[in-house]
Amino acid sequence: MQMIQARGLTRHFKVKKETVEAVRGIDIDVQEGELVAFLGPNGAGKSTSLRMLTTLLAPTSGSATVAGRDVLKDPAGVRRHLGYVGQGFGAGHGHRVRDEMVTQGRAYGMSRSDSQQRADYLLKALDLESLAKRAAGTLSGGQRRRLDVALGLVHRPEVLFLDEPSTGLDPQNRANLWEHILRMRKEHGTTIFMTTHYLDEADSMAERVLVIDHGLVIADDTPAHLKDNLAGDRITITIADSNCAAQAVEIAERITTPHEVKIDGANVSLRVNRGSALLPEFILALNVAGIKMLTAEVTRPTLDDVFLALTGRSLREENSASAA
Repeated sequence: MQMIQARGLTRHFKVKKETVEAVRGIDIDVQEGELVAFLGPNGAGKSTSLRMLTTLLAPTSGSATVAGRDVLKDPAGVRRHLGYVGQGFGAGHGHRVRDEMVTQGRAYGMSRSDSQQRADYLLKALDLESLAKRAAGTLSGGQRRRLDVALGLVHRPEVLFLDEPSTGLDPQNRANLWEHILRMRKEHGTTIFMTTHYLDEADSMAERVLVIDHGLVIADDTPAHLKDNLAGDRITITIADSNCAAQAVEIAERITTPHEVKIDGANVSLRVNRGSALLPEFILALNVAGIKMLTAEVTRPTLDDVFLALTGRSLREENSASAA
């Protein structure tokens, strides 16, 4: 089942009598149970797209359905079937944790008994039981994000939207939060659509990655395929005689077609597909040519390398600026 589907989705804004095309016609397909990461630099249209899919912002044109409900024709129906964890803290600072969760359930039309049972289940599942009577405003950053996730899951949504869920958390709290999210997903098969500024999260958690830039989706594939096809592995060798560096490159080019070649003295760097499989053949060819090699390593690309290959910009630099 298609849990999220968008066709030709656009959103334009008027800024000082000028039209800004924030989203310029995107197509999105997310299957039931998938975990999809939505990446892009600031201003790429990422947040605007998310707000349209969650009915917080009406599209200028195009169509979209979430959990089989049309975001324009049935926004209330869409909201009943999705959970949304935004970047800000969603709970009332002076409200007790369990009370806030019960109130959330009641707001979604659940009976008091069902809301209380669901709250108790999520408090245990997300390791919040000991905090049930605490005021939400007294929680730590990691505890607050777990509470946000709990609030987003109270009504058992079919689709969970996570907007940078772990931003600002230390590595231990990030890992802890994702442990809980992934366990809940495994138990209930919830579809997850997330944005993140942590590329390692997208790489390790997501089954598919969508990259948006200038309001258009410019890539849609698994992290592994994107890295293999758009970035490639990097082979770096150090040879004994720097005068043989150009010859080493020529030998590599007889074996494969490098995406990128760099020579720095005795160091030769090649960006290639399937670097681990290629390296033994390359080493053998160098030995046959009498070129002595001192070191060799293969480095797998990152999603930031993919973004750089697609746009000429580093996603990491954009995100670091945002964090600052």
